[in-house]
Amino acid sequence: MNSIVDEAITDALYAASQAGVPVDLWVRGICGVRAGVPGLSENIRVRSILGRFLEHSRLFWFNNGGRPMVGLGSSDLMHRNLDRRVEVLVSITNSGHVAQIGELFDLAFDEGTVGWWLTADGWVERTRADDGSYLVDLQEHLIAAAANRRRAKEPGQ
Repeated sequence: MNSIVDEAITDALYAASQAGVPVDLWVRGICGVRAGVPGLSENIRVRSILGRFLEHSRLFWFNNGGRPMVGLGSSDLMHRNLDRRVEVLVSITNSGHVAQIGELFDLAFDEGTVGWWLTADGWVERTRADDGSYLVDLQEHLIAAAANRRRAKEPGQ
């Protein structure tokens, strides 16, 4: 999502974390959630991936006891979107699409991917591994994957 500032949603995420539910949030912009605070949000991870493009995913993944419920939507978790607009989520049911989205989330939250990680003490930028090597740039990875798919579809390939 782009932003999350709605207090009711934030409180629900904190309650889920306190109940032992792992919560991963991929937030591009404003984030009112505090991740990794003992007793409050130690089961919440927040990542922000900034790069060449200003877009943000609008994907929602609920593990649902191992039977993923995946949706694509327009909303940010903000008052203006949740209280004063009509927002929808479209369910994604194609197993291939669900798998592809799962791979995207796995890469976004992988420790080897460039990003900003929200900790109890604030945001920490991660661009290199502990050994100094560069981490994977998610957006560049997606560009290369799209180019490879395009080349594979070209006649004579």
